[in-house]
Amino acid sequence: MDLHESITSQTDISFTLAKHVFSNAVKGNTNLVLSPLSIQTVLGLIAAGSNGPTQDQLLSFLKSKSIDELNSLYSHIVSVVFADGSPNGGPRLSIANGIWIDQRLPLKPSFKQVVDNVYKAASEYVDFQNKAAEVVNQVNQWTKMKTNGLIEEILDRDAVDNMTRLILANALYFKGEWNEKFDASETNDHKFHLLDGLPIRVPFMTSKKKQYIAAFNGFKVLRLPYKQGTDTRCFSMYFILPDAGDGLPALFDKISTEPGFLNHRVPLRKVSVGKFLIPKFKITFEFEASDILKGLGLTLPFCGGGLTEMVDSTLPENLSVSKVFHKSFIEVNEEGTEAAAVTVTLIMPMSLFIEKEIDFVADHPFLFLIKDESTGVVLFLGSVMNPLAG
Repeated sequence: MDLHESITSQTDISFTLAKHVFSNAVKGNTNLVLSPLSIQTVLGLIAAGSNGPTQDQLLSFLKSKSIDELNSLYSHIVSVVFADGSPNGGPRLSIANGIWIDQRLPLKPSFKQVVDNVYKAASEYVDFQNKAAEVVNQVNQWTKMKTNGLIEEILDRDAVDNMTRLILANALYFKGEWNEKFDASETNDHKFHLLDGLPIRVPFMTSKKKQYIAAFNGFKVLRLPYKQGTDTRCFSMYFILPDAGDGLPALFDKISTEPGFLNHRVPLRKVSVGKFLIPKFKITFEFEASDILKGLGLTLPFCGGGLTEMVDSTLPENLSVSKVFHKSFIEVNEEGTEAAAVTVTLIMPMSLFIEKEIDFVADHPFLFLIKDESTGVVLFLGSVMNPLAG
């Protein structure tokens, strides 16, 4: 497996997913944050438990040649990218995978091996038949614990019933301090122009220090590194700012249709800045990913069955994905960034469903992402339409 190639493909999928979510959310100046990586991790787990055309479609969607290649990629992400960096002075990181299984359905040994060794997932047998509400509470408590309290719940009380057979979940957490923190006493209110041009006043951070900024045709890219630990990883946040105040939709189109977009747009050297303003923001965003995934052509896990490699069953039913829920949180301030995401999938029987001073004034809608520079893995991705709207 070419790890670099796999991660580039994973990033391309991330932008495609984000673009489709953005297209649905752009009405009404909705802020957006999601972790395509979290969604893809759950899809990888589903792929490992599927076969036939369903597995083929999942591999195609995830731009992977085989289950072995996919397992290698996610094993690397789980064990290397998301190893906690805080003991070494770097960002605090964690990834958790969980599976809740109908107590009548033992996991197949081959699937359990992938669950345990690749995804390091905790698995628990539960009573969906009589205690569905208790399982919802368990999943929500797991969500709260694994996201350090940033996401308190992911499932409504009635999301799970006695027809549920499995729940697959992924949770990510990130907390990093800027390599060069902003001086809070310098933070002041300035105008931010919404997509329709209307101005609002929001708190902006600023600095007179040199910054990693590069200007391209129609947009600029800012890279803010996080404090690095003693390991080889180096995490950064990127701000991708269109020149035009209403240029974000077109920029999303460009990014999502150009493979390897980010690889060629990394600001590598610091430049002097003229006017430099970055808004503080805090976003919580949730959506049901099922329709987004179907709209992108991933249909068979929802209606074609093929999820035959997860459990041993004497029950006469063909399992399929019922719902995919996703929720993310991010806060950006003078100190750094804290972010979390959770993805939960319900599985049920199918029958049911040049150097010069560069200004960087982020005073209109822009994209952002958090990336591990050493591998290229994108952890979080989003857009700010209105910094005051949660």
